[in-house]
Amino acid sequence: MRIIVDAMGGDNAPKAPVQGALQAVREYGVEVVLVGRGEDILKAFQDEGVADLPKELTITHAGQVVEMCDNPATAFKEKKDSSLTVGLNMVKNGEGDAFVSAGSTGALLAGATLLVKRIKGIRRAAMAPVVPTGGGGAVLVDCGATAEGTPEFLLQFAFMGSYYAERVLGRPEPKVGLLNIGSEPSKGTGLQQEAYILLKKAGDEGRINFVGNVEAREAVEGAVDVIVADGYSGNIFLKTMEGAGLFLGREIKKMFLRNVRSKIAALLVKDGVLEFKKLMDSNEVGGTALVGIAKPVIKAHGSSNGTAMKNAIRQAVEFTRSGMIEDIAENMEHMRLPVKPAPEDKG
Repeated sequence: MRIIVDAMGGDNAPKAPVQGALQAVREYGVEVVLVGRGEDILKAFQDEGVADLPKELTITHAGQVVEMCDNPATAFKEKKDSSLTVGLNMVKNGEGDAFVSAGSTGALLAGATLLVKRIKGIRRAAMAPVVPTGGGGAVLVDCGATAEGTPEFLLQFAFMGSYYAERVLGRPEPKVGLLNIGSEPSKGTGLQQEAYILLKKAGDEGRINFVGNVEAREAVEGAVDVIVADGYSGNIFLKTMEGAGLFLGREIKKMFLRNVRSKIAALLVKDGVLEFKKLMDSNEVGGTALVGIAKPVIKAHGSSNGTAMKNAIRQAVEFTRSGMIEDIAENMEHMRLPVKPAPEDKG
């Protein structure tokens, strides 16, 4: 398997992509192609003490870089020799199995949609991160790719999230919940109410395991395996979880450093604290899958370090092997609303 990596994307490029690629080829036995400015990539390898590249690692030169200040909707067109554009075209042309980037989210989403294309029939691609929950994590779909949704979007998000949870996370018959302000079908705006009807129908037909509306608190506690949301609500949910995790981490640290007795207590529960920290660490997750795109594309966090990039590559490998893209394509007839017949001309 060959994974294409944007070596110039992210705050720590090309250092982090190079470190992640080195770790990935050793641990996962995959081929990695680093796309970007050749001299900069080679310098990063030298800084890691690597004079001769492993045979599983190759470099494809791309002279331009998509910066965070570039217009995300047009950057991949205006910078055709950028690492992002070249990498996406390589995946599109079958020169790699998946693409990983820690660069601009907007540019990656736009480029993946217009270059690699969506799966035929999918109305919108979605970002589907795995968020930590009491149930061992849940797929949140969407978390910001599309701010304003339609009931059909949410229906497709539910199917795609269900396939991801089953195929990638290994959850048989994953429980799907619609993020809402209450459990009753009448709760929420018109969007949630109409989406509920579509999801319940899909559940009654046995297409997905829809368990109804789920409040944010229940979702965090692990009530479902898939959290379906419009991008606006999903992004607020995700950012709230990230902020709460950072806040709790700081408060726990302050509590343990308060005095001698608390420091001794900290030593006694050190292993548990480290496990909690790892649970909330985005570097351990690696990245966010862009579901609905015709080839696997993974968005790593902009501040990713080498470990995060390694895990993003692992995620790309798991996504590619999962077969969920084929699942989506084969089940499109159940993921679309019927076309309404045109009104008859009575003239």
